[in-house]
Amino acid sequence: MKEKDSNLFWLWIITGMSTVILFFCASLRHFLFQSNALDLGWFDQAIFLISQGNTPIVSFVDNHILGDHAAFILYPLALFYVIYPNVHWLFAIQAVALSFGAVPVYRLAQKAGLQKNLALTMSAVYLLYPLVFNLNIFDFHSEVIALPILFWAILAAKNNNFYRFLSAIIIILSCKAVLSLTVAAMGLWLLFFERKRLCGSTALGLGVFWFLITTQVIIPQFSGEKVAALGRYSFLGDSVGEILKNFFLNPGIFLNKIFTLANLEYLILLVCPVIWGLSFSHLTPMVAAIPQLGLNLLTDYQPQKDLVHQYSLPIIPFLLLSNIYTLATRKKIIKYHKIIICWSLITFLVLAKYSYFGSKYLEQLDTLFAMRQGVELVPPKVRVLTSPQIAPHLTHRPVVKLGIRDAESIDINNFDYIMLNVRHPSWPKSRKTVIDLVKKIRKNRKFISIHEQDNVFMFKQNWDIE
Repeated sequence: MKEKDSNLFWLWIITGMSTVILFFCASLRHFLFQSNALDLGWFDQAIFLISQGNTPIVSFVDNHILGDHAAFILYPLALFYVIYPNVHWLFAIQAVALSFGAVPVYRLAQKAGLQKNLALTMSAVYLLYPLVFNLNIFDFHSEVIALPILFWAILAAKNNNFYRFLSAIIIILSCKAVLSLTVAAMGLWLLFFERKRLCGSTALGLGVFWFLITTQVIIPQFSGEKVAALGRYSFLGDSVGEILKNFFLNPGIFLNKIFTLANLEYLILLVCPVIWGLSFSHLTPMVAAIPQLGLNLLTDYQPQKDLVHQYSLPIIPFLLLSNIYTLATRKKIIKYHKIIICWSLITFLVLAKYSYFGSKYLEQLDTLFAMRQGVELVPPKVRVLTSPQIAPHLTHRPVVKLGIRDAESIDINNFDYIMLNVRHPSWPKSRKTVIDLVKKIRKNRKFISIHEQDNVFMFKQNWDIE
C-alpha cells in the first residue's frame, strides 16, 4: 500500500472508530439514566416538536427553543426525527460531528506543509483532546456541529474557496448565537494575519451582524427576556450594550476578573494536552478564540472553566492550528511524533471522564430496572411530571415538567402521569421536594399508584373521579 493510501486509510479508520466509540458511550450513558433534562431532554423535546409540525416550546421552562440560543440548525435536524423520532439520532449526529473534525485537521496540516504521517498525528491529537470525549458524554449540544465546520471554514479560506467558506459560516452561525463572536474574531484573524480580505471581511461583517440580530431581536422576541447568559456577567453591566461600553471605558472591571487562580487552573487544563506545540510566535490563530476565551475567564460560572462542558469548544480549532503552525516551522519537533501521541494519550487518560462509566454512572444502578419499567408504562401525548434523569426518556410529549427543588408550587392536577425517583432525585437538594410531592400525591384521591419499586413511584390521574 502506498504511503498516501496508507495514511488516508488510517485516517478513516481512526475517524470511524472514534465515531463508534463516542456513539456507544453516549448511548450507554443514556441507557443508565445518566443523561439529563438539561440539556439532552431540552433539545430532544424541541426537535421532536419541530418534526411533528408543532411550535418548539420547551416545557421545562415554557420557552420557544429559539429564545434560548437562536439555534436554527435544530430545524433541519428535525428531518431525522421525521424519519423516525428517536434520541439516538442526536448521539449519532454528535459522534459524527466530533469525530469527523479529524478529516479537516488532516487537510489543514497538509496545507501547512506537514508530512502525511505528521498530519495523521495531528488528527489523532485532535481526537484524543479530552474535551472531545467529555463533551460527547455530556448530553447533546447544537454547537458540536460547528466544531468540524470551523475547521472546514478555515481550510476553505486558505484555499480561497469563498462560497464554501460562506456556506460554512452560515452553518456555524445557525448552531448558536454566541458563535457569532468567534466568527467575527476569525474574520479579524483572516483579514489581518492571513491576508484573506474577502473571507475575513465577510466573517467579520456576518459575525457582528448576527450577534446584534440574535441578542437584540431574535432571542428577546422568542423568550421575552434578555439573553439568559447575561446573568453570568451582571457585574459588567445589565445589557450587551452596557457591557461593551464598560469594556472600553472601564477595563479595570474586566482585568480584576481575569487574573484569578481559577482562571490559571483553567488555562493549564486547556493547553496541557497540546502544550508541546505552543509558541508565542505562532499563536496568531488564537485571535479567533479570544471572545470565547474571554467569556470563560470573566465568569464565575464553574462549568465554563473545565474540559467537561461545551464552553471551550470554539477554542479547540485555533489551539490546534497554532500547534500545526509550530510543527510546520520547527523541524526538531517533527522527529518526536511518537512522543506527541504518547503525551496526548497520557493527557486523555488523566483528563477524560471515561472512568465515570465505572463509578458516577453506576450510582443509580439500583433503580435502573424500576425506572425502565416505569418509562414503558407512560403512553404518548400525556402530560408528565418526572425526575430530571427520567425526563430525556419521556420528552416526546408536549408537556414534561421536572420534580425538583422549588417545584412545590407545581399543581399536580395538571398532569396525567407522575413518575419520581425518591432515592435518586438527580438534582442537588431536591430530595425533600420529591418526598413531599409523593406524600401530596398519595393524599390526592384523583391519583392512583400504578408502579412502585425501589423508591421509584408512578402515579396516574383517574379522570373519572371528580
